[in-house]
Amino acid sequence: MLKLRFPPPVYAFAAGLVMLGLRHYLPGPVVFPEPLAAWGWAGVAGGGLLTLWALAIFAGVHTTLNPYEPSKASRFVTHGPFRFSRNPMYLGYLTMLLGWAVWLDRLAVFAVPPLFALFITLRQIVPEERALTSLFGEPYVRYRQQVNRWLGG
Repeated sequence: MLKLRFPPPVYAFAAGLVMLGLRHYLPGPVVFPEPLAAWGWAGVAGGGLLTLWALAIFAGVHTTLNPYEPSKASRFVTHGPFRFSRNPMYLGYLTMLLGWAVWLDRLAVFAVPPLFALFITLRQIVPEERALTSLFGEPYVRYRQQVNRWLGG
């Protein structure tokens, strides 16, 4: 069982709130001209759709959606968004945060998405990968060699 205090979406939401606070209390320089900043919503929407796609695939193959107990997974998934990311749900959260950063359009907010990625990697993804390697063995090891943790494969 993993030791996160809250599920990963709560950390993503909290990161978004921190970004909003940074924009308000450390406004700093604008990064993008006004029309480009509005495109940040495309990142938020795209990240949300990626997350929902991955969740739908998990539900479709009847494996656990519980991030606290990856050892209860009935199978690991390699199709859909899992072809290009071992962690499309977390990639979706990160994409939403990057889109939110573009929309908030202040330099300070761009520090948060990489910190979220580091936190979720160390506290959630690495322990998940250990559990899945133990559970599925060589097929999962091969999958890890073929598809990157965040993006690419």
